[in-house]
Amino acid sequence: MAMAEEAEPTLASAIPGLREPRAGLYTAGQPDAEAWTAAARHGVTTVIDLRPEGEMQGRNEAAEVADAGLVYHHLPVAGAGDVNMANAEQLRQLIEQAPGPVLVHCASGNRVGALLALGAAKDDGMTTDQAIAFGREAGLGSLGSRVREVLESAPAAE
Repeated sequence: MAMAEEAEPTLASAIPGLREPRAGLYTAGQPDAEAWTAAARHGVTTVIDLRPEGEMQGRNEAAEVADAGLVYHHLPVAGAGDVNMANAEQLRQLIEQAPGPVLVHCASGNRVGALLALGAAKDDGMTTDQAIAFGREAGLGSLGSRVREVLESAPAAE
């Protein structure tokens, strides 16, 4: 009698707190070292880490991600001061250059959602409220007021 095969775990079970604010774009807090293999099995091609060096806790995430066959990018966003249009644009470019689905993470998802909200307002033409709602789908939390501040101080599009 053949043994029943175990069902492959979902990406969400491998990465707690995983979100998918749009197709092919996953966001999360800090995944475990074992999550990269599951991410690769589920089609993720690229990981973008927003944590600064001080949050790495001795891990070499670049090596962990490379060992799973994924592309790794590091875009350090240390806090509210780094939630700006320049970093949002860098993130947008990294996502657009990826050959397939992307996982963007920080420690909690808050900075990820903040930068994605800024990009949604600038590049997707969302209003401030729409962009913040999109950011919340991606993990935006306490940085919502910073996103609003940046968007309301940005020059109007011509």
